[in-house]
Amino acid sequence: MAELDNIVAAVESREIAREVDQLHDGARLRYTLPKNTVGTWDEFVNVIADYFSYHFTQCVSRGGRLSRAEAAGRAKEAIERQYRRRGGDIVSCFRNCQHGDDGGVRTVLDTICDDMKAEGVERYVREVIDQNVDPTDWGTKVEVVRQLLRRCGADLRSSVRMDQPERYASSYAGLVRQYAHVLQQMSREFRRL
Repeated sequence: MAELDNIVAAVESREIAREVDQLHDGARLRYTLPKNTVGTWDEFVNVIADYFSYHFTQCVSRGGRLSRAEAAGRAKEAIERQYRRRGGDIVSCFRNCQHGDDGGVRTVLDTICDDMKAEGVERYVREVIDQNVDPTDWGTKVEVVRQLLRRCGADLRSSVRMDQPERYASSYAGLVRQYAHVLQQMSREFRRL
């Protein structure tokens, strides 16, 4: 059970906070913003592109900056992803920044940071899984699924074949990711009590 135990320990919420979240949150805190509103679309794009490039340099590439076009494009994609979940889009985001509504530019930069942090967590979890389970080793993947089934068996629906872990081995990474996510959520809930 070493593989699954190692993965679970490495993706525990405090470990993720130490390995990923603190880096991104620190970069966001260090970025100074001269004002919380923008006047024009071009100013809006310049601000989000500058911030994205800065954050990328601090947390992802640890060096060279992105071109303005690349940074602007990625920032717009991050904003669209996040604002769509809230029933908005990049235009409503821009309008908020023009008027300082809903936190203005600061909220948009927080949104970009959160999106980049989520991607960082996903890359970190993927690397942890790959470090502990060779994706080319069928036997190890089957064993990891067997371990998951042992741990979760009583809570799984009757349609899951407990005696056939090889049936699910090709999806081992997604299963491990889901299991770790559920453990993180439970851990957060218990800490709130």
